[in-house]
Amino acid sequence: MILVADSGSSKTDWMAYSPNHTLSFSTQGINPYFVNAHDVVRILSKNRDLSAYATAIKEVYFFGSGCSTPDKHEIISNGLSSFFTNAFISVDHDLIGSAYATCGDKKGLTCILGTGSNISYFDGVNVHSGKHGLGYVLGDEGSGTFFGRKVLTSYLYHTMPAELSEVFAKTFEVNKDIVINNIYQKPFPNSYLATFSRFMIAHKAHPFIQQMLKEGFQEFIDTNVKDYKAYKTLECNFVGSIAYYYRDELRAVFAENNIKVGKILQKPIEGIYDYILKREGITA
Repeated sequence: MILVADSGSSKTDWMAYSPNHTLSFSTQGINPYFVNAHDVVRILSKNRDLSAYATAIKEVYFFGSGCSTPDKHEIISNGLSSFFTNAFISVDHDLIGSAYATCGDKKGLTCILGTGSNISYFDGVNVHSGKHGLGYVLGDEGSGTFFGRKVLTSYLYHTMPAELSEVFAKTFEVNKDIVINNIYQKPFPNSYLATFSRFMIAHKAHPFIQQMLKEGFQEFIDTNVKDYKAYKTLECNFVGSIAYYYRDELRAVFAENNIKVGKILQKPIEGIYDYILKREGITA
């Protein structure tokens, strides 16, 4: 069996191939900046389906957020090897998986707008990472964490319109002490912040949210996209829930900047899975 994974900080999507069928699973996000090898095994062990097929899996292709350096590769690889004891393990950055899913074998920019954000140039064969992807403290422009922080601080600073603030207070249990504790004392602060971005979905027609989205996507363009000299000649492709759920707003801001938008996928796992099987010469 062949297992393919696409992992963000909040969730990991898995697809497994065997000659008889295709299986799909999901687990908690596996980001080496927030978990160690033992955590990886613990997370996988919670999924009964993955546990049932653990020894039958012969190849694992894992594409994950935070897997951009050898030491981070090793954390994930060690965890996967301990769980899938009979498998060849391949670990790569999620930007590579996103490029496979959106660009295929064509040149383009591949962008992630999910819990976090990132961008890279794909030449049709290789991904060329830049200086971006600085994480939720320094970067993540236009991401769920970015917008979640904007929504949360606007509520706490009382700059959110009263009609939205009233609904927000009924939706989330939030005060300064709770927020500080979750961000500075508990694990996965980026995912915690990103949960508040969901508030925008039900209220995205409100001018306050529309302006927030416009400014956030413009910041992503100014900080990330425009750093590539040929950005106006390339298609910008996207994966992630923020890009998908706010695709109309995203396309509008990119159009204002004369930038072409290509594919927008909520989840790249199926595209990555198809690419890997094709590369391995397998017809599903």
